[in-house]
Amino acid sequence: MVNNYKEVLYDNEVLFTDRLILRKFTKKDIPDILEYGSDAETLEHLEWEGVKTADEAMKGITDYYWSTPGIFAIEHRNSNKCIGCIDLRVNPEHEKSGFGYVLNKAYWNRGYMTEALTVVLKLCFEKLSLNRVESCHYVGNEGSGKVMQKCGMELEGIGKQELKVKGKFKDVVRYGITKERWLSLYSE
Repeated sequence: MVNNYKEVLYDNEVLFTDRLILRKFTKKDIPDILEYGSDAETLEHLEWEGVKTADEAMKGITDYYWSTPGIFAIEHRNSNKCIGCIDLRVNPEHEKSGFGYVLNKAYWNRGYMTEALTVVLKLCFEKLSLNRVESCHYVGNEGSGKVMQKCGMELEGIGKQELKVKGKFKDVVRYGITKERWLSLYSE
């Protein structure tokens, strides 16, 4: 792993795919955050409570998104609309990272999150030189697991009633990928 992962994240604040730009959040994203962040269906399988007002969206930007490296707004290139978020949670001691994501439901099932996660995994393994990336989803949100599988992540297990989210116990489905596996799948 690189010595100063925060520096690498700051040096890679903007990532590009064919249809997306992953970048820092800006104030102009407030209406878009409010759109997906106040939608009950979008929030159903997230710990995040979402936002109800533009002021709450702005507070999230200033207090969290701007202060933490590795959080990317997902911008649709054709419309310049912020359609979601993906964030890295780097653990330098163990040379690994977790991640989380949310996507506006109007953009589900079109491959956007797979595209975003692929470029973030590339950053993790090729720039940050991490050994492992892991994440999870709750049973009932199998679409999220399909995104991880499409990016080469492997199912590692299920924790029964592992977390209590919004008053309900959730089964947690875990996925992971090592640098060795990533390179075997994506090295040229």
